[in-house]
Amino acid sequence: MTLDDRVTGTRRPWGVPRRGPTRGARPTWVLGLIWGGAAGMLGLWWHDTPTVAGLGGWLTGAGRITGLLAGYGVVVLVALMARIPWLERGVGADRLARWHAMGGRYTVSLVVAHGLLITWGYAVTAHTNVVSQAATLLLSYPDVLMATVAGLLLVGVGVVSARAARTRMRYETWYYLHFYTYLAVALAFSHQFATGADFVTNLPARVAWSTMYVAVAAALVWYRLVTPLRQAARHRLRVAAVHHEAPGVVSVVITGRRLTELAAEPGQFFRWRFLTRDLWWSANPYSLSAPPRPTALRITVKALGDHSRSLAHLKIGTRVLTEGPYGAFTEDRRRRRQVLLIAGGAGITPLRALFETLPAAPGELTLLYRANHDTEVVFRRELDQIAAFRGARVHYLIGLHTRLTQDPLSAPALTSLVPGLRHHDVYLCGPQGMTRAATAGLRGAGVPRRHIHHESFEL
Repeated sequence: MTLDDRVTGTRRPWGVPRRGPTRGARPTWVLGLIWGGAAGMLGLWWHDTPTVAGLGGWLTGAGRITGLLAGYGVVVLVALMARIPWLERGVGADRLARWHAMGGRYTVSLVVAHGLLITWGYAVTAHTNVVSQAATLLLSYPDVLMATVAGLLLVGVGVVSARAARTRMRYETWYYLHFYTYLAVALAFSHQFATGADFVTNLPARVAWSTMYVAVAAALVWYRLVTPLRQAARHRLRVAAVHHEAPGVVSVVITGRRLTELAAEPGQFFRWRFLTRDLWWSANPYSLSAPPRPTALRITVKALGDHSRSLAHLKIGTRVLTEGPYGAFTEDRRRRRQVLLIAGGAGITPLRALFETLPAAPGELTLLYRANHDTEVVFRRELDQIAAFRGARVHYLIGLHTRLTQDPLSAPALTSLVPGLRHHDVYLCGPQGMTRAATAGLRGAGVPRRHIHHESFEL
């Protein structure tokens, strides 16, 4: 049985070109837009603050600035995770997640600073103590109590998002705790207009601020709720087959109608929701492990948690909801003729699809597959078939790091395996430790950082 027989039941030639390049936002544009908005917040404060006098005035002014930046920051955080295709395909889901995590830390800090500075500044101006002033703000000022609850919710989300806390909880628990962010944003919004000095008498500022919030909320509802429901009705996805690839690893083939309309590309991923009694409430991200076909998609999943472990027991015909495609780990990143793919662990899934489809003449495409044991290697037969058909090279780097005489991802080892390495584009995907070692080896071998394309599964 051929690979295409397993996926769709039909033959398909290797490396059929895709329809055209995917367009998306450039990271520098997005960062420029974000920083431009932050500068606009400072400009708004400056416009509405003719003078600042005394310690109380400076503290209150600092509190207003941190409040504006915090209110702007939560909108940016929500927008980054709204699944907007223009961002997902241009910036990349893993980079957006890193920006979201970093921005979350700054935003929570701004929220805390805003509360402390405003309370302190008002206390100094009123010649009272901070505790008494805090009680006055909570009980006498409109919507301040709701804003305080919102701030505490954001701090709580920030705490559970810290790496030390996140590694101790299930992905699904961490994911759903993040929904409290939306409640926090809703609770804080009225407070901004009720007591925000920059909005009380400034109608254009109120309109612009409201427009920003409404636009992001609309994008969130459209791309995270309406679009998946539309896709479900349009494509009618169902589980067609479940194949056991290796111990604890299964491939799930999902069939449907008009799948070319999804415009999915090798290297991308979807968020999958399998409508069973135990799995319907959770949407988890899994990459395509084979190029998308007109009537079928394939994912391959390693059992790392309750959700991934349950996929081995899916019944044929199970209905599927999906969000996507997402990610910029595609052919669009390529700039050179020669390409090296380096995979480890679950990172083989997007690279397996790219290994089949990246246009390359014989000798221009190489795959390095790092694993501790032979039993961990997935798709070996398929990879060997692709390599033989395309004139590509595949090297299996097997063995525990402690038992190898040389790190197979060191600069000397990589240079010996891949002649002319510094002239390659490199796609890198795998566990965090492996990707760090591979990046160091590639940089040591002279590969420019801009030609190392990385997707992380440990954000």
